[in-house]
Parts: sequence; structure tokens; C-alpha cells
Amino acid sequence: MRKPLIIANWKLNKTKAESKAFVAEFSEKIKDSQNDVDVILSAPFTSIETVVTELKTTGLDKVEVAAQDVSQFESGAYTGEINTAMLKELGVTSVIVGHSERREIFNEDNSVIKAKSEKVLKDSLKLIFCCGESLETREANKTDEWIESQINAVFKELDYSTIKEGQISIAYEPIWAIGTGKTCDSEEANRVIANIRTLVKKLLPENLAETVRILYGGSVKPGTIEEQMAKSDIDGALVGGASLKPEDFSQIVNLSAPKAAVK
Repeated sequence: MRKPLIIANWKLNKTKAESKAFVAEFSEKIKDSQNDVDVILSAPFTSIETVVTELKTTGLDKVEVAAQDVSQFESGAYTGEINTAMLKELGVTSVIVGHSERREIFNEDNSVIKAKSEKVLKDSLKLIFCCGESLETREANKTDEWIESQINAVFKELDYSTIKEGQISIAYEPIWAIGTGKTCDSEEANRVIANIRTLVKKLLPENLAETVRILYGGSVKPGTIEEQMAKSDIDGALVGGASLKPEDFSQIVNLSAPKAAVK
């Protein structure tokens, strides 16, 4: 059984002071769950060091910190870019790549996302790979075909020789359910994620495929998480808006703990 994974994606939110205050409050609310659920906080670049430090101060050493993006380039004349070495120096362990907002707003195509994914894995960071369809694609009944193309673009020709077990997670995020208040029906989300899992088993070596956690992302809330986590193939959640409030995000984490672990 894969351990639940819950990721907070703060996007373009939270100053250093706000990040510190969040961790201080959040730490008091999840202490009973931190051994049962893996948690990652994905902060803006400017808040990463603050979050790493505050997690240690509050005793949440098991909570990891992710970056929301990374450059595919090692170094050079790339104004405004941040590389993997810079992130690792700050204490980052994971990077989100391929988020729909990077694809849609910043025009990152599959070739860019593949290059970023390869860089993250090559430099021993964990990859949180995002995929998902637009409303137009869904209404055209091309959801499965679309997501398969996104996954194949990155994982079909990947060099797996140095990739470690647990280094890859995948988040299914239907674009039409992100920040809209609409949530993909849990049965449908589970069906899509089950298809992703089948594809992962075809593309990845068996030992790696078994450790890939596949998450749901799209207007996840405390009121939806239990039903989602009860499904056969959903291993966790990539949480946007609800991750900005310590009370809401801690509820999501606590409610994601396996029932046998809840005291």
C-alpha cells in the first residue's frame, strides 16, 4: 500500500512572513498525522528558505518543501531562471513540473516539460509531474488520449537507470476543475487515475512503477478529500486554494490518514 501524499501548491501567494506564520499554525494541527501521511509544501521561490527553516524549528522535519518550477538549463544567460543546484542548496526535495498554469499561461509545451522533468530526475530531486485536460478536450471525449500523450511525451523514452524508487509522483489535474470550485466526480477521477497507473506500469520498470503515487488535483477541499482518498487508485492530492489556510490544509492532511492510523 502506498503512503498517502498531500501537496500544498501556494502558487503566487505568501510573503516570507506569511509563510512563517502558516507553518507555525499548521505544525500544531498535524502532529498526530505526520507519521501516516507524507506532506509537501510548495512555496514561492522567495519563501522556500523560510519554510525549510520554520519546519525544522517547529519539529516538522518530515514535511518536505517543493519548488513550483525550475529551469531546464544548468546555468548561463537565462534571466530570471532558477536551477536545480540553487533549489537543493535551499533544502528543496521536489519540483512541480507541467502544471496546467505553466502549460496554459506560460506556453510550456511537452518538449520543455520533458527537459525540465529530465533535469529534475537527473539531479536527484523528486518529480511531481502534472497532467490534465481542458473542458474542450473532455467534452470531445478525448481525455484519456490527451493525458496519455502528455505522459508518453515525458516517460516513454526516459532513462530510468539512475532513477530511484519513489522519485516520481504524478498529479492528475483536470484544468476545468482548478480554481473554479468545480471538482471532478471522484469515480471519474479514480477511473482516469487508474488508466494513468496502467500506463505507468507499461512505461516504467516494475520496481519504479509500484512506487509512483498518483494524486488528484482540482478544487480539493476538506469536504471532498475523504471520498477521494477512499477510491482504489487515488494516492493523495495536489491542493491549491485550500492549501493557503492552515486550518483547511491541516484538515485535508488529517483526513487523508489511513483509518487504521487515526486515533
